Amino acid sequence: MSTLLLDHEALRELALAVAREAVVLARTMRRGGIDVADTKSSSTDVVTAADRASEELIRERILAVRPDDAIMGEEGADHPGTSGVRWIVDPIDGTVNYLYGLPEWAVSIAAEHRGEIVAGAVINGTSGVEYAAARGSGATRDGVPIAVRPSPPVAERLVHTGFGYRADVRTHQAACVAALLPRVRDIRRHGSSALDLCHVADGSGDAYVEEGPRPWDYSAASLVLTEAGGRFGVLPGRLHESVPDAPTGALVVGAPADGWETFLEALSGAGFLARDERE
Repeated sequence: MSTLLLDHEALRELALAVAREAVVLARTMRRGGIDVADTKSSSTDVVTAADRASEELIRERILAVRPDDAIMGEEGADHPGTSGVRWIVDPIDGTVNYLYGLPEWAVSIAAEHRGEIVAGAVINGTSGVEYAAARGSGATRDGVPIAVRPSPPVAERLVHTGFGYRADVRTHQAACVAALLPRVRDIRRHGSSALDLCHVADGSGDAYVEEGPRPWDYSAASLVLTEAGGRFGVLPGRLHESVPDAPTGALVVGAPADGWETFLEALSGAGFLARDERE
């Protein structure tokens, strides 16, 4: 394996450069009008022409520099590779926000080496705020190092969350969030998993939980969070108990390391965690 494949900081810089270009493309396409190209899990879970164009640009730019790498994107077929590096891409995380002109949407690009996320970038497409991380080198916001906030008592924590677009999935998620709300300071729902995790990383949130996000939603941001002093996990949830075709291990959780265990206790009490995880 060549040294280049293990240069985490170089992978981070490539992720940032490509994400910047994809943000410019998405902004330009939005000024020209939004074209809803397709739907996914429901009629309200949309894909725009910009999602597809952004992902195609990202693929082209990465493969031009690293032709032997694999790519997994939200919108297109997986591209196989031989290098041991795989890029995990969300061309627009928060597509409904993008559709409505709301500010919380992002381009998210992560590099994974043999199953471990080693570099990543998340750029807010509206504000241009850039989150980035390389394994072992810390996390930054606009180039400035960031760190999680010390965890206050659970009752004083601001928790970020999100919801899926299927009615049966939302029913379960809403019940869990309703049970969690009296236990914490408040709940925030912005509409981008990647940015939610980055908010925890830079201290503008105390925790994040959502059952159902996919690897492209959280991979880059998970590294930003852990390099900023947080913990991240994809744990067994309870959604499959009421939604039989739901995955059993898709509860995405992020929190500062010092508040991890107490946050899991709160999630257990609110019905997020699978029963065997609470025993």
